[in-house]
Amino acid sequence: MAKQFPALEEVHSAFIRAQHMFFVGTAAAEGRVNISPKGMDSLRVLSPSRIVWRNHTGSGNETAGHLRAVNRMTLMWCGFEKRPLILRCYGTARTLHPRDADWDALNGLFEASDGARQIYELAVDMVQSSCGYAVPFYDFAGERETLKTWTADRGAEGVQTYWAERNQRTIDGLPTAILGEPDDA
Repeated sequence: MAKQFPALEEVHSAFIRAQHMFFVGTAAAEGRVNISPKGMDSLRVLSPSRIVWRNHTGSGNETAGHLRAVNRMTLMWCGFEKRPLILRCYGTARTLHPRDADWDALNGLFEASDGARQIYELAVDMVQSSCGYAVPFYDFAGERETLKTWTADRGAEGVQTYWAERNQRTIDGLPTAILGEPDDA
């Protein structure tokens, strides 16, 4: 049976810290709903109602475009190992880019990376836990190094070129503001 909470309790935060992966869900008013798996050391619970996660360069940039259109986000964790649990945090989020004033302070919570594209700060307005009894068991085998290698091979300038070529619009054509405010904002 699902249970709702107004904010994260310590048991929720401990569960989040133990996970190796989480999922991000966003959507604009129209178009495709995006659900992305996230890994690496990219998330911090800063308080019972505040979570930040750092987004790395990838093939799409849906979250940034969706949040510009409709400011809502859901984060989800699944207990793939011993404890069967699904935990979701619902709320609104702000997008920070490397050019923004708060970037350095929040980016400093993580290992340095030229591939860091955005930081999302989620203001949690509801937490929901559910059983997760149908979620299968999986063993964590380790982190993939592919994205770190890809970023290192390109360097900061190459990553910026990639953003210009592939990350300025969502698959539905929404602007992401990755390089600054677009003309049609």
